[in-house]
Amino acid sequence: MKQFTSLSRVPQAALAALILGAVLLPSSSSPAQADQPLPSINLPIEGWTVVALKKGFLQEEYNKLGTKVNLVDPGTTQLIGAESALLDRGGLAIAQRMIYPATVHKANGIDASIVWLSTKSSEYRTPVLALKSSGLNSIADLKDKNFGSSRVACGWTSPTEIFTAAGLPLDNARERGQVRYTNISNTVATSAALLSGRIDATSTHVALPDVAALIETDEVKVIGRSPADGVYVNNAGRVAYFVMREFVDAHPQAIVAFLRAREKTDAWINANVDEAAAIIAKETRIPVAIARFGITDPSSFQYMQGEPSSQVAVDAIKTFQKWYIDHGDDILSSRHLSDDTIESFVDKRFFKGGEYSVYQD
Repeated sequence: MKQFTSLSRVPQAALAALILGAVLLPSSSSPAQADQPLPSINLPIEGWTVVALKKGFLQEEYNKLGTKVNLVDPGTTQLIGAESALLDRGGLAIAQRMIYPATVHKANGIDASIVWLSTKSSEYRTPVLALKSSGLNSIADLKDKNFGSSRVACGWTSPTEIFTAAGLPLDNARERGQVRYTNISNTVATSAALLSGRIDATSTHVALPDVAALIETDEVKVIGRSPADGVYVNNAGRVAYFVMREFVDAHPQAIVAFLRAREKTDAWINANVDEAAAIIAKETRIPVAIARFGITDPSSFQYMQGEPSSQVAVDAIKTFQKWYIDHGDDILSSRHLSDDTIESFVDKRFFKGGEYSVYQD
């Protein structure tokens, strides 16, 4: 069966409306029998998925199910959080975010399950950045300055811990802190705000193409990092793949196919970095040097090992949820997940020892 890539880009206003609808409307999912026919599946365009399609790893797995693969732009670079709307409306079968925003989506009413989690994050992934020419050299220099990032993302979770550790808390919905905070839900707009001086510093994934370009051109510098033993690195900064519960119950083998293809592709990319970077550059329209940076830099997040233990996943959510609530998280304070909900949020069938696990016992 022929495979093809479909690139779908949605206007920002439409994405915002979709997200609002995804949050406000209750889920109508109901139990379904496993392994229902699946003629096609929409997967997110990522560095590894474009390589997997080009090299045939996705086709190898999905041809066994008679399923055609479409790669779809999840819209996250246009509007952070867009993937939740696409997931809820059926435009995307599997979404990828860090575990904190995935948990916020769950708290906002998305009936989704985590089917894969990465091992712990890194202090290099989401540092605090300032312009090289700014004169700002440490977190202490940001007192009463303007910090901007995406609220429901690592651009908030990582710096919240960094600033708290430095005794300079960010503004939050409850009280004024010692650093002004602006929510900017677009990675390109965040970079533009930093370059134009509208904000003094930001925090985001260094491996994202627009941010990697600022690093490679020596326009920004790191002035603070997440504690290596902290809540972000060990818990909130883990990568998660999550799926609507109705879909995963109906098509568990489609999830297994995705996870198997990911493992094969990740191994191939690590062994063939230059060829992989060339494929990613061509398919996602970024410079080869930036594609290579996204693979090899310590901040990389798309090519991590999986966390086999479902208990570690459950404990990670419980740990970071409590920590952020204790430190002014207005979202999870009002809509936090119960222990029972967290237990069911992590679909143990896809972790080690589970019925659909890709991990060897």
